[in-house]
Amino acid sequence: MSSIFDKHPCFNKAARKTHGRVHLPVAPRCNIQCRFCDRKFDCVNESRPGVASGILSPYQALVYLDHVFAEKKNISVVGIAGPGDPFANADETMETLRLVRQQYPDILLCLATNGLGVGPYIEELADLKVSHVTLTMNAVDPEIASRIYAWVRHGKRVRQAMEGSEILLEKQSEALIQLKAHGISVKVNSILIPGINEDHIPEVARTAASLGADIFNCIPYYPNPGSAFGHMEEPGKDLVQRVRAASAIHLPQMTHCTRCRADAVGCLGEQESPSLMAKLKACEAMPKVPDSHIPADEDSCRILSPKRPFIAVASREGILVNQHLGEADSLLIFREKDGDFELVDTRVTPPKGGGESRWEEMTALLSDCRMLLVSGIGERPKTVLLQSGVDVAEVEGLIETALTPAFSGASLMHLKTRSIKACSGAGAGGCGA
Repeated sequence: MSSIFDKHPCFNKAARKTHGRVHLPVAPRCNIQCRFCDRKFDCVNESRPGVASGILSPYQALVYLDHVFAEKKNISVVGIAGPGDPFANADETMETLRLVRQQYPDILLCLATNGLGVGPYIEELADLKVSHVTLTMNAVDPEIASRIYAWVRHGKRVRQAMEGSEILLEKQSEALIQLKAHGISVKVNSILIPGINEDHIPEVARTAASLGADIFNCIPYYPNPGSAFGHMEEPGKDLVQRVRAASAIHLPQMTHCTRCRADAVGCLGEQESPSLMAKLKACEAMPKVPDSHIPADEDSCRILSPKRPFIAVASREGILVNQHLGEADSLLIFREKDGDFELVDTRVTPPKGGGESRWEEMTALLSDCRMLLVSGIGERPKTVLLQSGVDVAEVEGLIETALTPAFSGASLMHLKTRSIKACSGAGAGGCGA
């Protein structure tokens, strides 16, 4: 295998525990209606495609990505996998890829698509060095496909099941050929739906192999209440193994998929970080295009507001940021004034031992603060503060040195920021495109 396979956890099983991926949810619209799909954009209890806790603009996604890299040191792949289809949202998808490639020239870029609309963009994808594409092909026979897809939107027209399926299958084949002609690695996903395509999937694998696909992923159908197929049962392990074995005659099999969310982050099967999901929600609340005075690579997703003019600092002696929040009996409150920083207050923190109520009281204490600078903080108080709108930066060094970038919105990474996270949302499992 080449090095790019080595670093992609979905294309290389050996990488699934050492290399992580992040999906940027910038593509909410879809151009087909699968009968097994009922997309929910803000469902924190599901781990499957079509689910995300927020929708980001390309610039918001770039800010969020900075936070992901600050917390997760093993991210090797940045992907776009929905929650709709990337090329039903082509402008947002391509702009996101351009921004990420410019900011992170060495990261692997990845896409997951149904293939209907990708064709016109393949040349630019290659120019942007998008190295991996996952193409979902659930059938290669229009009659079978028409039982899976209720409609397909092609151009400005919505085509019903049979006509739409014929167009979709044609575009998928064209896309696979062109992707391979441009040197892009392709994984074909195929949803195993009992009673619909269970005997047909090996033919999908054979066709995909003939068109140049690199790897095949037979994914067991998962019942989604509310969808047309919501009443159907998930296929049993014996059936899945039988279909995979028949498909393996044609292509290597991916057998470690964990059904990825459109906002998945980390290693496959890893629990989503509540604080990163909170940060995603905070970035979603940012302006869709950054103001000229707020750099796109800032280390905070906050919106600078006159209602939150202060920054709080945990310090033992008033000179350094050097105290864990749990140990702080008081916090120093600073504001920016005439190009300098002014200590305006010293606030006593809620007494220790109060459990959850202590952190709720802390949010009230800091209701006029846009950020808290600490040397350390527990996961729960951090999440509570972020949900209240207070950014949290774990840094070390001189207070004055930290306040300069904190007030301006510049990077705090040089001060050993371990993680800066924000707002609401909750974790849910995910998997790779």
